[in-house]
Amino acid sequence: MRMHPTTDFRQSDSRSGLSQAEVLGALSYALDLTEGQPAGHSLRACWIAMQLGRTIGLGREDLGELYYAVLLKDLGCSSNAARVAQMFAGNDRALKHDFKLIGPAAEDFGAFIVDQAGAQATEQEGGRGAIVDNLLANAGPIMVGLIDTRCTRGADIARQLRFSEGVALAIAGLDEHWDGSGLPHGVAGAAIPLGSRIALLAQVADVFFLAEGPAAARREIGQRSGGWIDPELAKIFLALSANPKFWEVLASGDLANVLAAIAPGDQRVKLDDDYLDDIATAFGQVIDAKSPFTGGHSDRVGTIANAVAGQLGIGEKPRRALRRSAMLHDVGKLGVSSRILEKPGALDDGEWIEMRSHAALTSDILSRVGAFNAMAMIAGSHHERLDGKGYPLGLDASMIALETRIISVADFFDALTADRPYRAAMPIGRALDIMQGELGTAIDESCFAALKTVVEEGIPQKPLVRINPGLS
Repeated sequence: MRMHPTTDFRQSDSRSGLSQAEVLGALSYALDLTEGQPAGHSLRACWIAMQLGRTIGLGREDLGELYYAVLLKDLGCSSNAARVAQMFAGNDRALKHDFKLIGPAAEDFGAFIVDQAGAQATEQEGGRGAIVDNLLANAGPIMVGLIDTRCTRGADIARQLRFSEGVALAIAGLDEHWDGSGLPHGVAGAAIPLGSRIALLAQVADVFFLAEGPAAARREIGQRSGGWIDPELAKIFLALSANPKFWEVLASGDLANVLAAIAPGDQRVKLDDDYLDDIATAFGQVIDAKSPFTGGHSDRVGTIANAVAGQLGIGEKPRRALRRSAMLHDVGKLGVSSRILEKPGALDDGEWIEMRSHAALTSDILSRVGAFNAMAMIAGSHHERLDGKGYPLGLDASMIALETRIISVADFFDALTADRPYRAAMPIGRALDIMQGELGTAIDESCFAALKTVVEEGIPQKPLVRINPGLS
């Protein structure tokens, strides 16, 4: 029997002392990617929010809700990425980043459209002028739709992660403004959940802090007080941030550990396999929402990989860990422009470089998660080839683990048998024929044989991982 390199998942199952906050804090870097924000944005916003929450005297339960509402405020952002790229004909990540830096007045948004929209518009889209004209004429309903999608989806995923309704509603109200000028519902004043009001302030403060420094962050909060921002919260923030130590902690390279240490209520709580499965499933949905063509891809790859592993005689517990790796194999795609992911034709050299970067980004994100550490190389290597011609590291057969080979086969099969921007889904027989031609170079023979058996017996249709709404 031919031997393969393998990974021992048993170390990753030693989760003594690991907290929910550490796992979700590490995965929040993926949310920063899809919003085009510098790494650690969600962590910094969460820390700002916690300083405000403690100062105003929130109790333990309310602080816990605030912590996760701000840390996960961008759970729904990938769901409007393709629409942003299409409507603005540009790089959704760059557009989202720059959008957060515009002024609070309506004319600031108009200037943003004129300056930024249509940068990558094609003749088929009518050119830049058509894109700008459409946005200026229909900005209201377009923005309501984009933000409603983001906020509603984010709240739904928070519920799937077993968070309370308070957390979900705080995420849903992130883009509402104190004066009623926000979206999607125009809610005003104290009718906006307190968590939403704090989250918006923390977001604005961090965005301008990273872009221009502490003075700019304080300026923006002061200028938006009574408009976007709850004036009482703005006053408290300005008092807290007058202390230079506030900014020193915020800029600390150790902020992730600082934040995990102050997580209310769940420090040192052991995570069970059920909850880790739920996290992988929820973030798989975040990944797949990035493109209309990848709906269900992460779950299908996880299901196929699990079935292939079963055919190869891998036990139930390591299969469960493998399935989580498979479901998160494309998390790095949150750092790729939807303009590239949705392109109907061949990618140019620059676009191909960006597309390929998703594999290394997957490894980087998962390596931050103690419970998922063994996944980092396994999931991030799914585009490596046995002949050494894959990416991102050019590994060859002697260095590619069996678990990665399984995920690669599952990913290859699902990609061929699903619709893509550049072609329709292939019949299963045709897909298997193409894969047959890659045996020994890109595809492991034993994994392919197991896949064929799985296909012949019928790929399981029911999700193998449950999602339980409710409190954690």
